Amino acid sequence: MMITPAQATARRTDPRAAAAATVTVVLWASAFVSIRSAGSAYSPGALALGRLLAGVVTLGAICLVRRVGWPPRAAWRGIAVSGVLWFGVYMVALNWGEQQVDAGTAALVVNIGPILIALLGSRLLGDPMPPRLLAGMAVSFAGAVAVGLSMSGNGGSSVLGVVLCLLAAVTYAAGVVAQKPVLGLASPLQATTFGCLIGAVACLPFAGQLVQEAADAPVSATLNMVYLGVFPTALAFTTWAYALARTTASRMGATTYAVPALVVLMSWLFLGEVPGLLTLCGGLLCLAGVAVSRSRPRTAVTETAPERG
Repeated sequence: MMITPAQATARRTDPRAAAAATVTVVLWASAFVSIRSAGSAYSPGALALGRLLAGVVTLGAICLVRRVGWPPRAAWRGIAVSGVLWFGVYMVALNWGEQQVDAGTAALVVNIGPILIALLGSRLLGDPMPPRLLAGMAVSFAGAVAVGLSMSGNGGSSVLGVVLCLLAAVTYAAGVVAQKPVLGLASPLQATTFGCLIGAVACLPFAGQLVQEAADAPVSATLNMVYLGVFPTALAFTTWAYALARTTASRMGATTYAVPALVVLMSWLFLGEVPGLLTLCGGLLCLAGVAVSRSRPRTAVTETAPERG
């Protein structure tokens, strides 16, 4: 098979995009721990609003320093959809869901998100579905199921909690697919900043709860909420948008299957929660699936022979 030099260049993985995706995955994994900690003192809506406000302040300061302007008019529809669904509804649903179900069930249900992203991306964005991507997603999902089952507690789940986690997965997938076209019109920083702002506006009905709960919350819970806004939101959503602008929504969605494996590792290192054999095997499967989904088949590049006269 013969490909042009331009096609060969396009097939190479952008190391900066790969680094950005890695930052996102690590910080999003850390968010699960912080949500658990802050959720003991803050209700789901108040935690989401506080996180988003911290993100808006951080991103706004960066935009002022860098003199970032407003996104073009054509980008606002996608920014609004991703802002309401992904920054707003998703965060409230995830916070609420993690209070209703155990961590394993939450991780298992939310991890249908990458599958939904692949289906929506193929249908609405025309994303390709190469066999390696599908195989990698299948391996990673099996790993996520193993992690979820190993971490699930007895009687720790509720129908409401499962529905909330399912809602989080759906809005996460819809938000990613809505954001992808925006990145052809606006910068990753613009898409993230104004998406975060719209999400914060959507969560303003929880402002009264946030004020009341902040007065009684321990400092550690409030610091966790601020951390969620500065790092897993402001930084990680921006690096996500940067990487998403340089690949397909389906491939980026598959990358997030590394999150359960990293959550297991972080719990082991920072909380002293020693994982069992099934948990370790599931985490390794998650990472293996991501590696498969992001790999590319070897393609021979041949030179075009000059035509004979």
